[in-house]
Amino acid sequence: MKLSSSMHLGALALLAVALPQVASASTLENVKAADVVTCAVNGSRPGFSSVDGKGAWHGLDVDTCRAVAAAVLGDANKVKFLKTNNQTRLTALQTGEVDMTVANTTWTRSRDTDLGLDFMPPTFYDGQGLMLAKSLGVTKVAELDGASVCVRPSSTSERVVGDIQKKYNISMKLVVLEDQKEINTAFFGGRCDVAVQSTSGLSSTRASVAPNPDDYVILSEIFGKDPMGPVVRQDDPQWRDIVTWTVYTLFQAEESGVTSENVDQMKAESQDPAVRRLLGVDEAGGKGLGLTPDWAYNVVKQVGNYGEVYERNVGMDSPLKLPRGYNAQYFDGGLIYSPPL
Repeated sequence: MKLSSSMHLGALALLAVALPQVASASTLENVKAADVVTCAVNGSRPGFSSVDGKGAWHGLDVDTCRAVAAAVLGDANKVKFLKTNNQTRLTALQTGEVDMTVANTTWTRSRDTDLGLDFMPPTFYDGQGLMLAKSLGVTKVAELDGASVCVRPSSTSERVVGDIQKKYNISMKLVVLEDQKEINTAFFGGRCDVAVQSTSGLSSTRASVAPNPDDYVILSEIFGKDPMGPVVRQDDPQWRDIVTWTVYTLFQAEESGVTSENVDQMKAESQDPAVRRLLGVDEAGGKGLGLTPDWAYNVVKQVGNYGEVYERNVGMDSPLKLPRGYNAQYFDGGLIYSPPL
C-alpha cells in the first residue's frame, strides 16, 4: 500500500520516537573539539584534589585526570576541574557537565548498576576509619556508645556508621553536614566527637587541617572496602577503554621500571617486549582507542608512573606519608596490577 505524504511523515516521526536516541558525538570527539578534559573532583582533599595558594591543582585524582589529557590531547595541562560534593560528583557526569569523575568515589554495586555509570580500575584502595581526640581516651570502636559523629549525607561513611551501630549494638548521634569543610570545622571545633571517612581522607584532614595533628588519633579498626578511581558514563565504550588503559599504563610503567625521568632512554634502548609495547615501539596500541601511537609515552613522560604519582601526592614524599599497603604492586603484596598489553 502506498502511503500519502502526510502518512509517510507521520510514520517517520513515530519511528524516530521508537528508535533510541544516539548522541551526536562521542566523548573523545567532544574532548578533542573542546581541547580540554573536564573532570569532577572533590577539591578539598589534600593529597587527592586540592588547590594551592597560587591556584594550582594537586593530588592523585588530579594527576589521573592529567594522565587522560596527556593520552588524548598530548598535553597533561589541558584539563579543567569542577569542584563537587557527594551529591553532585556523579550528577555532573550523568548530565555531561564533565567527561569523567575523579572525586574519591567508592565503587559499589548499586552505583555501578543503577546510575548508568562505569567504574574504572581503582587508583586507590582504602577502608573507612574513625578519628577522634586522644583526650577522649577511646581505643576501640565499641567504646563509642553515645558519641556524636560527623558524616556527609549519602556517603559511604554514613552507611558505615549504621553498620557499626548494628555490629557493636551501640548508639551514635549523627551530625549530618553537607561538605568536608563543614565537617572539619565541626569536628575540630568540638561539635562532634568522631569523624568518619576513608583512612586516607582522615590522614589528609589531620595533616592539613588539625590545629595540632598529634592531638588526634585514627583508630586501628577499618570498616568496609573503599576502592576508588575514575568514573565514566556507561554509554561510551571507547571512552571507557581510553580511561581504563590510561590507568593501566600508570600501573604497567611502574611495574616495568619506566619513569618520567628515564622514559626517553627506555623507549630508545629497552629490549623488554612489555616496555616496547607500552611505549609504542613495537605495538602502538592506540589504533583501537582512537589515539596517536605515542599516547602512553606522553602519559608517562608528563605525569609519571603510578609509583611517582602515589609518592608525591600521598606517599612518603607528601605530608600524608601513607604507606603503600593495598596500593603496592601485586608482586609486593598489593592490589595494583595491569593486564598484559
